[in-house]
Amino acid sequence: MRTVALSLLILWTLALAGCQSKAAKVKQLQDQYNAEYPAYAKECVDPETAGAARMLTGEKLTAEQMATLEAKKRERDARCKPEADRLAQIQKEILAAQQ
Repeated sequence: MRTVALSLLILWTLALAGCQSKAAKVKQLQDQYNAEYPAYAKECVDPETAGAARMLTGEKLTAEQMATLEAKKRERDARCKPEADRLAQIQKEILAAQQ
């Protein structure tokens, strides 16, 4: 009887430790994501939404202005892609750790 109780206690302790380390991993990943996302959003997302705002207000752009904006967008996309991919990977790791 004592052996069974001791075995159950050991299993319960190991399960609890596993849950705590899993929760700590999720928290660490969420903290990392929350620390990195604001800079990414400011640099990479905000300029995108500024273009949408221009369209909603009906602002007309010349072909030259459109070409300049497209060039800036391509440059920004190339510059921001590694960070976007990294943040997406962190999100996947958070979801996997929560399973």
